[in-house]
Amino acid sequence: MKQQQTTSFAFTPIILSASIALLLSGCATPVSVNHVDIQTAYGIQTASAISSDQLSNASSIVLKQHGLQDKFKAEPATVLAELHKGLQPIGDDDQLFALAELSLFHAQQTNDRAYYLASAVYAWSLLYPENGKGMQIPPTDPRFRLTYDIYNQAVAEGLAASNDDAEENEVHLKAGTYKLPFGTLQLSLDETGMSWGGYPLDRFISTTALEVEGLRNRYHNSGIGVPLAASLAKTQSSMKKPAGSNRLPAMIKVPVTALLRFENARASLSKGKIKGRLEVYSADKNTTVTIDGQQQPIESDPTAALAYQLNDSPIYAMEIAGFFNGSVFTSGLIPKDRAQDGIFTLQPYQAGKIPLVLVHGTASSPARWAELINELNGDPKISKHYQIWLFIYDSGRGIGYSAGRLRTALTNTVHELDPDGKDPALQEMVVAGHSQGGLLTKLTAINSGTKFWNLISDKPLEEMKLMPEISEFIKQSAFYTPLPFVKRVIFISTPQHGAMLAASQFVTGLISQLVTLPLTMVNTTALLAQMATASGDEKLAAMLSRPQTSIDSMNGNNPILQTLASIPVTPSVPAHSIIAVEGDVPKEEGDDGVVAYKSAHIDEAVSEKVVNWSHSSQGTPEVIEEVKRILFEHLVVSKTKKP
Repeated sequence: MKQQQTTSFAFTPIILSASIALLLSGCATPVSVNHVDIQTAYGIQTASAISSDQLSNASSIVLKQHGLQDKFKAEPATVLAELHKGLQPIGDDDQLFALAELSLFHAQQTNDRAYYLASAVYAWSLLYPENGKGMQIPPTDPRFRLTYDIYNQAVAEGLAASNDDAEENEVHLKAGTYKLPFGTLQLSLDETGMSWGGYPLDRFISTTALEVEGLRNRYHNSGIGVPLAASLAKTQSSMKKPAGSNRLPAMIKVPVTALLRFENARASLSKGKIKGRLEVYSADKNTTVTIDGQQQPIESDPTAALAYQLNDSPIYAMEIAGFFNGSVFTSGLIPKDRAQDGIFTLQPYQAGKIPLVLVHGTASSPARWAELINELNGDPKISKHYQIWLFIYDSGRGIGYSAGRLRTALTNTVHELDPDGKDPALQEMVVAGHSQGGLLTKLTAINSGTKFWNLISDKPLEEMKLMPEISEFIKQSAFYTPLPFVKRVIFISTPQHGAMLAASQFVTGLISQLVTLPLTMVNTTALLAQMATASGDEKLAAMLSRPQTSIDSMNGNNPILQTLASIPVTPSVPAHSIIAVEGDVPKEEGDDGVVAYKSAHIDEAVSEKVVNWSHSSQGTPEVIEEVKRILFEHLVVSKTKKP
């Protein structure tokens, strides 16, 4: 018995220790930390209904303070109504922000447009309280920018098109009465921004939901409003179109911003009747908007609009068609109500902006300038002082013919836009050409005299009895003087002395059989050939027996190209050369796969930039930066605005 008592007593400390350990484990601290990497930490701190499927910490705090976290998961509409009812007339910024984000979060779960619009009203009330005070959230608070993003996204989704023929991510900008969870929203529409260049705008696509591929940089300007890509309406407008409106591409996508301006939103929340006005601003004219007497930056997304325009665009099919087939202007890609001479503008004409004319190369199109255009438009100084024009032409035709069209088109455009000569910026034009386009560019800035005509005829032009239209055709295609408004030229990968492939007689002969000449050119050439034969002008008759293609014109042994190479750019027009050379070789021995350095080099160039690239170099960073440098230099010496 005694032994049993001793044994029982011996186990008592063990049992006591176990009991204490069990008790202590029940009292272990519930607060702890985990060490995470910077990316994870930042993700936790910045999570929101915009960037993830979670609420921000700020909104979660408000729910927890009111004991509504679990209830919001089960009855979100009820919780939103309670929070709305509990709003104070002024202040209450934390709760107002939470309502904006929680409404957006609930709308995302239910796709209920009323809650999207409510989110926009709450966000606007926080940003612009209209009580003489600005937003009380400091700029260092993550909620500051997040409130703008919530407003922008909420407006886009709240006005999302729901009809059957709507495009993906389309937004309807229409007046009317819209339902809110706590009342109604009466919207009016300001029609002043619903047109561009004389054409009504429609099919507004939210660019926030677009992922851009194929362009290195996406230029997205943060601010207030919904960035959209708008189309030009196909229906005819009764409004008077300004000069140059027919030079806007029919398929262009216009970067615009929709602003939903609420009237006394903060004070109207308790009444349940909200009034608002939809306003539209184009990116080429507006960068700010006045709200509560202060200038606010406008959100815009021009890169996405450009990419959306080029997405599956038929303009790429035009490249080969424009080389082999009769004319891109008869293919249906360019509507009859648009300019038929080849010059197109990317924006409505604005006086005071210098034209930068881009001339594409062989079997190419203006779409190949997309990278350069995006970068130039993304530079505020360049976009402020320059307007981009594009020249489209049938690149299989002889260079003389295409150059004549370019010169005529430029002259016509300048006269159309400024018939009285009051805009000095139009007289400071810069023309840049890639490959064959560079040869056309050179022909805007040389004085050829009769050198080209002497190659094809032994008789002076004035002695030939020609119909006025034929005489004019010859003057445009064989006689060149510097265009007075062209003040600078840029050559990119240009075969000044010939392209390597064009040196093959087999290639030029084959191309000549495949290229179809425009009917007007065929008729003119045939009539000239008859006259040349009848007058005994054997040189002209021989030349007209097989009209030259652009490949013929780029043969280094071609007398026409040799003559062009012998005529320097007029000294009053600075010429810049950008030459591509592939591989690690001395530039003098190199080429870009199409044009040798020695062919692209010209002595009169005031600058020469050699880049390590292939022939299609016009979109490379080095070339773009050099073009920008030249444009900045041109601004300094031009007679218009200084940088």
